[in-house]
Amino acid sequence: MRKITYAKAISEAIAEEMERDESVFLMGEDVANGTFMNSPELQKYVPDRVIDSPLAENLIATFGIGAAMSGMRPVLDFMFADLMTLAFEPIVNVAAKERYMSGGNTKIPVVFKAGHGVGLQIGSVHSQSVESWFMNVPGLKIVVPSTPYDVKGLLKTAIRDDDPVVFLEARMAYYRVKGEVPEEEYTIPFGQARVAREGTDVTIVAWQKTYHDSMAAAEELLIEEGISVEIIDPRTLVPLDKSTIIDSIKKTGRAIIAHEAPKRGGAGGEISAIISEEAAHYLKAPIIRVAGANVPIPFGVTELELVPDKEDIKKAVIEIMKKDIKSHLRTI
Repeated sequence: MRKITYAKAISEAIAEEMERDESVFLMGEDVANGTFMNSPELQKYVPDRVIDSPLAENLIATFGIGAAMSGMRPVLDFMFADLMTLAFEPIVNVAAKERYMSGGNTKIPVVFKAGHGVGLQIGSVHSQSVESWFMNVPGLKIVVPSTPYDVKGLLKTAIRDDDPVVFLEARMAYYRVKGEVPEEEYTIPFGQARVAREGTDVTIVAWQKTYHDSMAAAEELLIEEGISVEIIDPRTLVPLDKSTIIDSIKKTGRAIIAHEAPKRGGAGGEISAIISEEAAHYLKAPIIRVAGANVPIPFGVTELELVPDKEDIKKAVIEIMKKDIKSHLRTI
């Protein structure tokens, strides 16, 4: 099977959906002459259906929501997810709520997409991981694809969905990560996690940067320590596939949640709570969260010091293998 980049998979997904459905269009910051300028499959739709917008996030979201309510299927590109804060009001107070407020009569088939996370070394307002900002908002679906295969299949599903989707792309993966992607048509349903690697000793739930770090760590841990690691990539955080995660915990008895966003208030806390509520009696050791530091992201290569890497994940696995849940409970 052919291998393509994460970025190429995104362009193909949008182009194929535009070919399939004339109501689909792409609008955003620099999409016609910048972000997708090297995507021949999308260039043929410039300027009618691939539309450059002003650098005005609130305008992009408001226009797109109105278009969705009018029967279109907009894909709105914000370039930097950090700056979606400038569009919070229409995203969380209109898009997320309108279908409920209308008694189900109004559909909002809009995709809010942007890159997030470290990778470009461009500082505190362009390098954040933002999934947890949206997780507290009922009405939004949140997608966090890790691989080229998943980003294409999930984006096609997002475009076809009748509800608003926050589609967060791994900035570090755009041109650095290649993977097998079939040329044939496929989609991936929301709420269906992927067991990316089977194991028996420890379960790691991770997505995007920490997914790739976890896969590398698991290979080394098996060789160096004889530890068998199972890795679950949730694919979507809302809806979250709880059953796949819990089934893995039942098998391994040990849980690590790894993500790039800060630990405080992060998605790892929600997943940890679910495991505690629904699978605590299977745990052999306390849950460990491996996450970013609770500080702003700095400029330059020092950004990497504040987010987890392969070595941090390896240390967490070795640590959890030494712990015992009964001994832990006696100390608290």
